[in-house]
Amino acid sequence: MNSGPVSSIIVVGGGSSGWMSALYLNRLYNQEKHTVDITVIESKDIGIIGVGEATVHSIRFFFAAMGLDEAELLKETNATLKAGIMFNNWMKPVDGKMHQYFHPFEHVQIGPGLDIASRWLLSGRGEIERFDQGASLSAHLIEKGHSPKMANARPYEGAVPYGYHLDATLMSRYLRKKATEAGVKHIEGTVSQVNVNGENIESIVTEHGVHQADIYLDSTGFRGLLINQVKSDNWQSFEDALPCNKAVAMQIAYDDDQVPNPYTTATALDNGWAWQIDLVNRRGTGYVYDGNRISKEQAEAALIAHNGENATILKTVHLDMNVGCRKEFWVGNCVAIGLSGGFIEPLESTGLHIINIGVRLLATHLSSNQIPQEVRDSYNRLMNGAYQDLKQFIVLHYCLTNRDDTEFWQQAQRSVDFCPELKRNLTVWQHKVCEYFDLAGGYSTTFTDENYRFILYGMQHYPNLNMQVDEEHSKDLFEKLGRKATQTVQNTLSHEAFIQSLHDMSLSEIADMWRNH
Repeated sequence: MNSGPVSSIIVVGGGSSGWMSALYLNRLYNQEKHTVDITVIESKDIGIIGVGEATVHSIRFFFAAMGLDEAELLKETNATLKAGIMFNNWMKPVDGKMHQYFHPFEHVQIGPGLDIASRWLLSGRGEIERFDQGASLSAHLIEKGHSPKMANARPYEGAVPYGYHLDATLMSRYLRKKATEAGVKHIEGTVSQVNVNGENIESIVTEHGVHQADIYLDSTGFRGLLINQVKSDNWQSFEDALPCNKAVAMQIAYDDDQVPNPYTTATALDNGWAWQIDLVNRRGTGYVYDGNRISKEQAEAALIAHNGENATILKTVHLDMNVGCRKEFWVGNCVAIGLSGGFIEPLESTGLHIINIGVRLLATHLSSNQIPQEVRDSYNRLMNGAYQDLKQFIVLHYCLTNRDDTEFWQQAQRSVDFCPELKRNLTVWQHKVCEYFDLAGGYSTTFTDENYRFILYGMQHYPNLNMQVDEEHSKDLFEKLGRKATQTVQNTLSHEAFIQSLHDMSLSEIADMWRNH
């Protein structure tokens, strides 16, 4: 069969993965002229796993590229802004005070000569402040309850980079509306049969009939409904390094006077960690834990205790998680996107980011309806690299702990043994700062040496530096950054004010509206 251009794509499964993929590919192929039929088949019965969603900052570029109105997106998904992640309790307390550090999105470079990280270390500023407080503006914004947005900020722009807290179900509905308005075909149906010839899908069957396409995207979540049909023995587990394989999630009602935080919180518990994601109308919280150590009932009890016995619980969901990724994401004419392709625990909010990577790489590799194996191999190599890089970055958060109060945390200290390159680098980083060239050649498109430094120094993994530094110049530099932080706080809206301006109503009015929804 002679190759030609792709003329049809079927996406099986909705959710964030399915509709982000459909929206992106439709805009790529059909914005100027309709050239590719794109269909999303999703089952009403199966529904969406999403219980809440935090993002990295780069997802803004995806939404902007799709031509989505940011204000509309935020209102439709009950979204708030996210300046970063506050980590609590990941190391032993010091003098009775809980360990805490903040991982912002920004990259701050001020002044010539030594980088700001080296100056911070050599100036002994760790005695008076956290690294994030000394090297970022975002830490000062969240301390004052401010958003990254200025009153006159343009869409998708802020004083510092930011991500979002979104209601995953509402986001999927919003993306579905935008995609179908743009010409994507939507079929509500359940796949009952996948007809396969070798490693290629010939057709799929629903109650609406037989459906055929050049390319099939599997967005069916952990079930991997399509990809499992074309390739067996196609999974690599990361549970040796990242044993948290279950989660319990809760929706919590706000108290009348609560204001959503402009950041995500990740608090270490006995056998994992708990997230807090504040939406406009409620708080999302959950416990990501090692299901080989505690039961679902124990995890739920621990999360209730963490949130406080007086918290009003609106909904509770238990989730089983497949931690790892496919050996081959693209097999024949089937491509696994999102959870069907792999999953890294949500510690750094990379779920939507990895969907973005998957569909963008697919677009550059999908040059005809007959793809050579070498091209599929390239895609699989790049996607595996992205997952391995994310795995390493998440392990970094665990392996530096000095907690030994449970077997879980004792094992966490040894998790670096499953990341040999990270283990080598950690030894080197005892004697020098983490820099770009230490990570060059990797696949990560989000987490750079600056992100690594926020985790390293937040977890008190400081290098032993013996270098000359001009103390007065360093003092002037940090005073300059302090003045810039003060100015940034003055020029930005409080998170509450931003939300109220977005919805044109007060937080209490928003809460009342949703209570009666």
